[in-house]
Amino acid sequence: MEKDLKISVQVEPVMEKSYGGVGRCKCSFWFAVAHDILGVMIMMVGVFGGLVIHDLFIYAGAILIFLSLIWWVFWYSGNIDVPPEELEDDVAMMKQRNKGLSRAVRQVSGRLSNRIRNSFRKNGRSTEDSNRPGAEVSLSTIYDNTFASSSKDIYRETLSI
Repeated sequence: MEKDLKISVQVEPVMEKSYGGVGRCKCSFWFAVAHDILGVMIMMVGVFGGLVIHDLFIYAGAILIFLSLIWWVFWYSGNIDVPPEELEDDVAMMKQRNKGLSRAVRQVSGRLSNRIRNSFRKNGRSTEDSNRPGAEVSLSTIYDNTFASSSKDIYRETLSI
């Protein structure tokens, strides 16, 4: 009498760590708040202080508030949660279903960028293009030659690319 042995395994779902209050980037948050408070205080001194150089304080406060935006961007971008499945490495952890398509797109992109890059290089042409002379471009420069004459002279030179 052999019984079927059934084993049940309970998998506990992975919960993301929740950060209370201001999130993960507390330093950026407090730097941003400090810049905002200091900028508003300096600006208010310029507005209500009755000083001769009140515009200096107003502009300095506005600049300080503007610079606090950098800290707000750091704080916000540091608190963005990205699921682990979207954090794939291009080399090691590519999805198998997109492997063929992405490889084809990369090959086409590589060939196109090589053609564009080689079109700007003088020696980067292939062997069938190497016999063709470079294109000539006419450049015109107008400048005032005060030593030779008082009129503006046009000089044409060719530039080989």
